[in-house]
Order: sequence, then C-alpha cells, then structure tokens
Amino acid sequence: MEVDEQGATAGAEEGTSRGVMAAPGTAGSVTVQLHPLVIMNVSEHWTRIRAQEGKAVQVLGALLGKQSGRNLEICNSFELMFDTIDGDIIIDRDYFSTKEEQFRQVFKELDFLGWYTTGGDPSEADRKVHRQVCEINESPILLKLNPMARHTDLPVSIYESVIDLVKGEATMLFVELQYTLATEEAERIGVDHVARMSNADTSDSSTVAEHLVAQHNAIKMLHCRVKIILEYIKDVQRGAVPRNHEIMREAYSLCHRLPVLDTPNFTGDFFNQCNDVSLMAYLGAITKGCNTINQFINKFSLLYDRPGMGRRMRGLFF
Repeated sequence: MEVDEQGATAGAEEGTSRGVMAAPGTAGSVTVQLHPLVIMNVSEHWTRIRAQEGKAVQVLGALLGKQSGRNLEICNSFELMFDTIDGDIIIDRDYFSTKEEQFRQVFKELDFLGWYTTGGDPSEADRKVHRQVCEINESPILLKLNPMARHTDLPVSIYESVIDLVKGEATMLFVELQYTLATEEAERIGVDHVARMSNADTSDSSTVAEHLVAQHNAIKMLHCRVKIILEYIKDVQRGAVPRNHEIMREAYSLCHRLPVLDTPNFTGDFFNQCNDVSLMAYLGAITKGCNTINQFINKFSLLYDRPGMGRRMRGLFF
C-alpha cells in the first residue's frame, strides 16, 4: 500500500477520515507519554523499506511500553510482518507472537500497548487492522507517522478507539489523544549526539563527544603519571637515583588502593562488558557486510537486466 504525498491526497484523506473519526470534542480516556526512541524506530523502518522497494510504502509495527492506570508510556517498538489479501492487510500473528516473546525475555517490564503505521489521518483500512490488534489487546492505541508532512510540527499522531452508535449501529471510531515527550538521560544524550553530529558543516560537539574527550584526557594523564612512577622505581632498583623511602611508601600505598581488581565480581563484570562490546562490534561488521552485498546485488541486477547486455559483455572478453 503506497503512501501518497500529502498535497495530492489531502482532500481524499479528509473524506475517508470523516467516517472513522469520533465527533469533534470527544476527549480521550488516557494520557500518553512518548519516547523519542519510538519515533526514530518508525522513521528508520519507513526509510529503510522505501530505500529497498524504491517507492514509499506503508509499514506496520507494534508498540511496547508501561501502563499505570490511565497513564501510558510508550518506550519501544518492533516491526510487524503482514500480507495484503484483496486489498486488506492481514497481520502475521505467528511472527508477532515470536517477536513479543523475544522482547519479553529482554524487557520484562514492557507490555504490548498498540501498533503504529505511516500515513495521514486514520482511514477505513486502519480501522480493519485495528480490529485485528483488538484481538490481542482489547484497548490498543494507534500511532501514525506522516513522513510526507510539510509542516514544522512533529508529524506524529496517537489515537485510541471507542465504540459509538452511528445510524443505530455500534461502530469503532478513533479519538485523537494528546501526548507529551518523555525522555531518559540516555535518550537525551543520544538525541543530542545525533542532532549535532549529523551535520558535518558545524563545529558543535555533543555531550557524548565532550564526555569522551574528557575521559580520554584523564586516562592519558593517568598513564603519563603512572609511567613516571614506574621509571623512578626502575631507576632505584638499578641504583641510578638515590632511594627515597617516603616516595617508595607512597608508591606502595598507591598500588594497594585498587583491591577491586582482584575481586570475583569485578572479573565477572569486566568479562561481561568485554563480551557485550565484542558482540556489538561483530553485529556492526555483519550489518556493514550485508549492506555491501545488498549494494553489489542491486548494481549487478541493474547491469544484467538490460536486453542484449549478455551478448555485448561476452564480446568484450572473447
């Protein structure tokens, strides 16, 4: 299903959304806090699929978060697989169950809260998908990201469903919810780092870069001072300099100020951190290799899909 540009489909979306939206003035029943990680996940999902397909397509995903009474906090998300049958989107329930179980093993405190998709205002197709999600969660929420929006506001809208009487029949309608952005310290640092480092023309450094530079300078200074103490002790052993008992006692005391290095807890934490860093490095290398192979396949297909190219290529080598 393609996502058309906002300017070309504004009138159509307005017409299709009238039948699925509740009456103006209808208030939502919950308050929502949205984390930037979810917005970045949805945006990355749509951008990646568009680059792979060569056109703008609709994407679907699940929303994970915490619920405390009438307060919802959307913290994370993952992609969903679906099939299109006779123009209707059918969610792959087996894939959803597998992914949800995997996320529950890592994020035990997060629950399934709803789903996300891309596009403008809710439509009849979104209502059909929402009915499928209601079989999993009786009161899910819908997050819509409009990647074709041309205004400066955040193009994200969140809806909940209500049952109302329309012409004497019970009908599912969408009510738009107000939301606030909630960020943790790690998210604020990450967003600040991406925002400042994404522009190569600026000389601004993010909080992450400044923190890493300060740590590098401190470690470098510590290394230089430890090297000076080590050289002094070696010179004392060789008899090149006179022995100063006060300095030797301070060096001996300094060597015993780090007993944590010999504890089993430190050893276990150290190896766990090393394994995590190595795993991230391996995953990064695999991702980079897959991207390179994907680019090679695209160029190869572009080259050999032309009619008669095989005969011309054989003529160059024989």
